Amino acid sequence: MEKPSSKEIEVTVISGEGLLLRRRRPVKKNVSVTVRTDPFNSRSTGVDPDGGSYPAWNEKLVMELPLHARFITVEAHSGTRVIGVANIPVSDFSGGYLPDNYLSFLSYRLRDSNGEKNGIINLSVKVKGSGNTGCAASCSRPWMGVPAADAKVSDGIVTGIPVSYRY
Repeated sequence: MEKPSSKEIEVTVISGEGLLLRRRRPVKKNVSVTVRTDPFNSRSTGVDPDGGSYPAWNEKLVMELPLHARFITVEAHSGTRVIGVANIPVSDFSGGYLPDNYLSFLSYRLRDSNGEKNGIINLSVKVKGSGNTGCAASCSRPWMGVPAADAKVSDGIVTGIPVSYRY
């Protein structure tokens, strides 16, 4: 049997926050989002006609994700102008301890063409599949969380992942 070269993902573009044109003026209307898994595979939301700088779509986009992909790209547009872009690592929603069909809710900072902060995009991503094929090889029971380092002592589950924070 031939190995598949891609997986199907379901990206729900939920909303945007604080979108600006040229880092000064709030966006007034007609904002859409394009999601790209590679240069040849993209899907777009409809236009939010009056959400302004805080548009909402809640639109599901189903697309193929090549197995070699390391990022998906999300672009917010006002008409033909790109407001901001975010590159989302595939590892944020696939692989490791995350099983197939796990729904990840994600928020990312958008950057304009100069690399400056320009709003936030909120979305959810699910890697479609059957069973726990995306789960690490050690997952043989139903997925309940990341096992604590010394389960005999803690008898618990890690509920968060520490990240560095800069002011």
